[in-house]
Amino acid sequence: MSNTSDNNTQAGALHTGEDSFYMDPVLYTGRPADCTGRLEKEIRTYDLLDELQIPYWRLDHDATATIEACHDVDVRLDIEICKNLFLCNAQKTDFYMLMMPGHKKFKTAKLSKQIGSARLSFASPEFMEEFLDITPGSVSVLGLMNDKNNRVRLLIDQDVIDHHTFVGCHPCINTSSLKLYTKDILEKFLPAVHHEYTIVNLPWED
Repeated sequence: MSNTSDNNTQAGALHTGEDSFYMDPVLYTGRPADCTGRLEKEIRTYDLLDELQIPYWRLDHDATATIEACHDVDVRLDIEICKNLFLCNAQKTDFYMLMMPGHKKFKTAKLSKQIGSARLSFASPEFMEEFLDITPGSVSVLGLMNDKNNRVRLLIDQDVIDHHTFVGCHPCINTSSLKLYTKDILEKFLPAVHHEYTIVNLPWED
């Protein structure tokens, strides 16, 4: 995809509370024309997506440090919020990435029973960086490209597959967000990085 904007609506700086959150007013298609100052892992992400001929839209912004900022990005990308959680078992021997609808509450007991792993918790940042080459706030399914030894098992809630035509994710750094077709993640990206996925069914709260 060429580096042109497909939506010129002005967004400018968004304000949440006393802080200012800047979001580029242009929604771009494809990689930046100039990658100067971008991290190598971000550039690698664009290289792989281009190699796989996966189209995507890109939005540049300040680091998304809050839920409010993530919501603003998702609204701008015109997608439903999707959580990406990095989890592990109590022994810290099994690691998981869970993709689930952003408005659905995460219940560890419900997931533990389905995957046969007791006492799930959030994995520590050092494992995130070691396996996925990402840091807190940047958890993304695209980080699986860096998991060469398949230490992380991908779990996807059925609702994401059934109701999310697009997913939003970071290119391994949370100063940009990408909008991709869910189908391309499942049928092109995951096979290319040698990762399968397990479908789980997490309940909505009554």
